Amino acid sequence: MKASLERGFTLIELVVVITILGILAAFAVPRFIALDTQARIATINGLAGSVKSAASLARGLAMANNAAATGTVVMEGQTITLLNYYPDSATIASAVNSDNINDFAFTAGTATTVSTWTKRNAPTAATCEVTYLPATASAPPVVAVVPGGC
Repeated sequence: MKASLERGFTLIELVVVITILGILAAFAVPRFIALDTQARIATINGLAGSVKSAASLARGLAMANNAAATGTVVMEGQTITLLNYYPDSATIASAVNSDNINDFAFTAGTATTVSTWTKRNAPTAATCEVTYLPATASAPPVVAVVPGGC
């Protein structure tokens, strides 16, 4: 009669493998958790670029059409009110085409005050935002990214 040998992992081998997997998980999990913060920061940086581009496009359109410094231009069917040849705070969202930015809550300023896009579902939404301060007679608009609460 032939003796059968059962082969398998010993208890020591299993404990070592589980320990190694636990150590790897301890280092990997924090890196994956940090990805959501990086993604939110990348999103608000992307929106800031869109706002800057929209303001520049509106200015270029105003110059091409010989619009007044405080006139209006039409961008993709939206009337944009100008302030010093750039969009004012009340109409900048129309220039950005806010249909594609549902992840943000927009708070419009008056013509000369700050408008804000706040990232929804951010840990501290009030400090995860993009702001737009309209142009003055001597300076272009200021688009600022506030990533603190992302």
